[in-house]
Amino acid sequence: MDNTAIYRLSYGLFVLTAKGDGTHAEHNGCIINTAIQVTTEPNQISIAVNKANYTHDLVMKNGKFNVSVLSEKADFDTFKRFGFQSGRDVDKFAGFEGCYEKSANGLLYVTKGTNAYISGEVVQTLDLGTHTLFIAKVTDLDVLDKDTPSATYTYYQEHIKPKQQAPAAGKKTKTVWRCRICGYIYDGEELPPDFVCPICKHGASDFEKVEVEA
Repeated sequence: MDNTAIYRLSYGLFVLTAKGDGTHAEHNGCIINTAIQVTTEPNQISIAVNKANYTHDLVMKNGKFNVSVLSEKADFDTFKRFGFQSGRDVDKFAGFEGCYEKSANGLLYVTKGTNAYISGEVVQTLDLGTHTLFIAKVTDLDVLDKDTPSATYTYYQEHIKPKQQAPAAGKKTKTVWRCRICGYIYDGEELPPDFVCPICKHGASDFEKVEVEA
């Protein structure tokens, strides 16, 4: 069985934003790769969010969110800002002035490197173990950039994420496991099957075995 077949599915990439809980920053956001329209009448979307993400708890608590659709103009800094650090520790919108706006629901949406945003109000949740599936009615939406295509997971891997350099010829190497999403390195011959990346919260299936300089 080749588990990489799952990567043949078409994934988009999005910044999910929600209202803070009063103990951290006023607003927060994280990167997700699962957002889809599920019905047109009424207009509803679904998002799947890892329970380890602080934004998950905010959406669960407040029942409202924005999804900013990342485009092919998105840069790696946006992924690092919203995907590789926790809103429990930092204000993700600090120093990001001019790159976001506020929608009618009072939440922020990202304007830098995005082509649309959608506001949702949760109507149903489904516990998926590591993730929660939120079903939400669309309360607002707009197109921000008509000309730039949305960034797919494949586009991110091939054009946005920095390429890892192969070990130089003749250099001593060692075997490690590298996260395909953020590049985190797990040092060891075998990766535990229940391992979760401490940076981007993806599981063992998103790691690849590689050789790096020792």
